Amino acid sequence: MTVVSNSSPLIIYERIGRLDLLRLTYEQILVPPAVSHEVFGASQPPDWLRVVSLQQPLAAVVLSSAYGPGEREAISLALEIAASPLLLDDLPARRIATRLGIEVVGSVGVLLLCKRKKLISSVRPLLLQMRQADFRISDEIVELALLSAGENNAKD
Repeated sequence: MTVVSNSSPLIIYERIGRLDLLRLTYEQILVPPAVSHEVFGASQPPDWLRVVSLQQPLAAVVLSSAYGPGEREAISLALEIAASPLLLDDLPARRIATRLGIEVVGSVGVLLLCKRKKLISSVRPLLLQMRQADFRISDEIVELALLSAGENNAKD
């Protein structure tokens, strides 16, 4: 499956030392230039990420300036190439992407998919690592994720 990613999933998985989970979960991960710049600066991204320029850059300009350049370009790229899902965490950006008909999966959703694919045995320790790495996630979302993963008991 080919997906487009915004910066935040790449950043948080890198912070917890588990970028491999993104690479193992998706066949191809595409990022627009703004995301590549936000995450890697002037450095080359890993070879398993493909930087794809927008064919219609005006679409990214039209999106509200309330969104960052990476979010605007990621949403626009997902629309352009009909990639699904779009890896995106920011709630306002997720709302606009959903309104535009794009399936959205956040970093927590990726963890749940990893558990279903048996790439990880538990989401709980990775959720805790994400929180320790300054990933903002509400207690409610953590509890929903643990429930969905079948880990809602303290001993899981």
